[in-house]
Amino acid sequence: MAEIQRHPARKPQRATEPGAGRRSYLHVTAQVNKQAAASALQQAWVVKDGTKHNHGAWYVSYFSSGFSTTVQNRTYRNINANLCPGTQFELTPPPGDAVSAIKFAPDVNNKLLVSCWDKNVYYYEVDTSNTGRSTLLQRIGHKAPVLDACFGDDHTVAFSGGLDWAVHRLDLNTGDMTVLSKHTAPVRSVCYSARHGILVSASWDCSLNLHNLRDPSSTPIRIPLPAKPQAVSMSPSKVVVAMTGRIINIYDLDSITKLFATGGTELKPWQQRESSLRYLTRAVSCMPDDAGYVTSSIEGRAAVEWFEDTPEVQARKYAFKCHRQPATDFEGDMIYPVNSLAFHPIHGTFATGGGDGAVALWDADAKRRLRLYPKLSQSVAAVAFASDGKYMAVGICPGFETGAEDYSGAGKTSVTVRELAEAETKPKAK
Repeated sequence: MAEIQRHPARKPQRATEPGAGRRSYLHVTAQVNKQAAASALQQAWVVKDGTKHNHGAWYVSYFSSGFSTTVQNRTYRNINANLCPGTQFELTPPPGDAVSAIKFAPDVNNKLLVSCWDKNVYYYEVDTSNTGRSTLLQRIGHKAPVLDACFGDDHTVAFSGGLDWAVHRLDLNTGDMTVLSKHTAPVRSVCYSARHGILVSASWDCSLNLHNLRDPSSTPIRIPLPAKPQAVSMSPSKVVVAMTGRIINIYDLDSITKLFATGGTELKPWQQRESSLRYLTRAVSCMPDDAGYVTSSIEGRAAVEWFEDTPEVQARKYAFKCHRQPATDFEGDMIYPVNSLAFHPIHGTFATGGGDGAVALWDADAKRRLRLYPKLSQSVAAVAFASDGKYMAVGICPGFETGAEDYSGAGKTSVTVRELAEAETKPKAK
């Protein structure tokens, strides 16, 4: 198996980005031979019935977002601080390893899923009577680490995907798990449209699997992608797929529904765009009003984009820096990946969670930050809002910032649920 070369930390390299203003730096921690990395991944993919994995290779791929030049975001400060004592509490028992995703139920505000690298999907119930208690209702084991999970029509059904290459349906009442389809590489994302009854899975085999859950007898449709998907999100009418090579495909959900109705097998994107972000996309989240989406990258930036393809609307798109800290040992900034994005379902503001352990709230229309919460003790891996916007969940765990070969989030992972005040997430008056 090809060996992935690792090198001790070296002097930070300057990020040669035009118009960056104050100089920023990328801390290069590894020189990766692309052919060797590809060979390493190819061999890591050799799995028989999902029982034999080289998970270390996938940790590198997931936390560094692929074998391009790895950006390390050195810890600036390690502050063990809470978001706001007295208005939040941690879920117990905590996940056993690094968090990959958090999702609230669509029909109730006190139930949520946490997918995890310890091969489990955790299903919690939160006591909303201010007692600060949570109950673990189900812990559904998989054959390999789980990279994503989402709810179905309500809080009784969920879907998951991960390193076992399969898309699963989870019965949250019984804990039973059913395979809906299989890919030929790990499943990076799953997302579901209750309005259309469509489940979409995105895999590192460069494909989407489309599932028509309104007709259980229908066969999933495989749609090839031009590159490896890194993040997927759904709006009421669109599916946004962000890939390597700065490629973004936008698919129309009504067209997917028609595809099943007509028996078709080919689906062209509604739009294909180039990302406004120069570096690899880490997360994407669609606006609840169906107007557009936000993407984030490994280089401490986020970009606000709009669906309507007219010059007037497209002139409103912009990108901005975030999750950066002044460096202490050289001139410039320490740059952290923006690991997670989530829109508030009522007010349309959005949250970013970064490798610096911070969570920030933003107003996309006003182009300003509303709030920056105190830093947490570990990297923020996932952020999610409840369906009514009254709660925010934040999952933290060690990121791959240190480049450790024997990575483990065991004992260092937690999920905090915060009760939100009405004015906390509401855009400020203009």
